[in-house]
Amino acid sequence: MQAPDTRQMIHFRLEDGRVFNHRAAGIALRNGDVLICREDDDPYTLLPGGRIEIGEDSRTSITREIAEEMKAPGQVGRLLFTAENFFERDGRQFHELGIYYEITPPASVPFVTGEPALVTEDEGHVLYFHWAAIAGDDFARYNLVPLWLRTRLGTLPENPQHIMVDER
Repeated sequence: MQAPDTRQMIHFRLEDGRVFNHRAAGIALRNGDVLICREDDDPYTLLPGGRIEIGEDSRTSITREIAEEMKAPGQVGRLLFTAENFFERDGRQFHELGIYYEITPPASVPFVTGEPALVTEDEGHVLYFHWAAIAGDDFARYNLVPLWLRTRLGTLPENPQHIMVDER
């Protein structure tokens, strides 16, 4: 891994506003719920994770992101999905390559529902982690994105799947 002062995320914005993003994310399931995360200034939630850095493989990236965001190490399991996702957010067109792993969050993330399970700070933002029910309307209530996750989290694949989705 690169020294902290030379870290470079794989993310760039073109002059016309189009954005490319390379992201690793973790899918943590417990009792029919999935762990999701919202940054203080975002109207949507995501799976825990973040941008992959130049020279960093996706497994190392999600391991690092868990430790940074949740303030303790977790465990990274098997690869579940790779996804080429096209979507619009905040008036910009995104092209995202996402790598999704099964994870076990740190023991410091309790299983509670109806309130944040964990609140931390990362890169100047407050992060709110919630356990959201896979069945029911939690995904819509929390505005979980990307949208394709809402139908895929109920039954995880036995083998990794590659998905191409256009949500524009």
